[in-house]
Amino acid sequence: MKSPQFRIDKILVTWYLENKRDLPWRQAKDPYQVWLSEIILQQTQVVQGLPYYEKFVTRFPSVEKLAQASEQEVLKLWQGLGYYSRARNLHHSAQWVSRALNGVFPQTFKDLLSLKGVGVYTASAIASICYDEPKAVVDGNVYRVLSRVFGIDLPINTPSGIKRFQELADQQLYVTDPGTYNQAIMEFGALQCVPKSPDCSRCPLSKSCVAYATGNVGMLPVSIKKVKVKTVYYNFLVLQDEHGKIWMRPRPADGIWPNLYEFPLIETNKPIDADQMVTKANEFVEGQEHSIQDLELVHPVPWVHRLTHKKLMVLFWRGVSKNALPEVYTPQELFELPVPTVIARFISEAFPFARQN
Repeated sequence: MKSPQFRIDKILVTWYLENKRDLPWRQAKDPYQVWLSEIILQQTQVVQGLPYYEKFVTRFPSVEKLAQASEQEVLKLWQGLGYYSRARNLHHSAQWVSRALNGVFPQTFKDLLSLKGVGVYTASAIASICYDEPKAVVDGNVYRVLSRVFGIDLPINTPSGIKRFQELADQQLYVTDPGTYNQAIMEFGALQCVPKSPDCSRCPLSKSCVAYATGNVGMLPVSIKKVKVKTVYYNFLVLQDEHGKIWMRPRPADGIWPNLYEFPLIETNKPIDADQMVTKANEFVEGQEHSIQDLELVHPVPWVHRLTHKKLMVLFWRGVSKNALPEVYTPQELFELPVPTVIARFISEAFPFARQN
């Protein structure tokens, strides 16, 4: 790959120093705080992730404190961010750093890759920001800036595209201050070179930008869409025993929402009626025939919950079991369990009297 005829590193650093947001993890080059922010901001915008970061550093001000927490406590604090494997990996890595490394964070790109949940991008960010190691980051913002400025229409989600953009990022890296440059190009993509309708008239790179000159800003970067979304009906059974306690159970450690709690779930490819739900519900209560007589659909229109590969049509069915249920909680205790966002919403609406202020 030939070197480009112009460089953007110093221009971006100058822009960054004048326009950067005042974000808490930028106050000091603390690897714990930078790592925590990077994990939270994976697949999450700053405006959404910042409150979670503040909650985590308040509850867990050090990697040792995070390591000492239970997984359930970490998942509960993470609730609402999605992609819960990030939280589990965060907790696992904190324990490993605390116990195996005596609380000392890895200090090189290579060693940072040993942390669970840390890939090339995150390791590059921490290594450059905290330890001045010359490693160029490539995330969604960087792809967008580089593809537009240099007019590259190679798909960013192909092996050849990933390789090409990493090479270009490495060439543009401001090795004198790699951490500041990496933050600069990511901030530039987040604030200036935004996905839709960027204000190119105020862009310091507009005179050199190939996409701007050719009218292709809105067409770059290029990404191949591969995901086929499947529609599935999630029928949750909100079952109470004679004491008013509700059955909840943890999900498996794999699949979506790993280790989070849910109401018993009946998954179908199409809507089913109340009689079918009663039949299926009684199958859950093993050895106790006709334990559930009636079920009431809480809301007739499904709540739509979108995942990467699935469109969930979520329904909640309430009923009472005349027999004992396997694992029950009071309405108050439901608010303490780590649950998926859609279930947290239902609990808040269905049991508002039980919320602890």
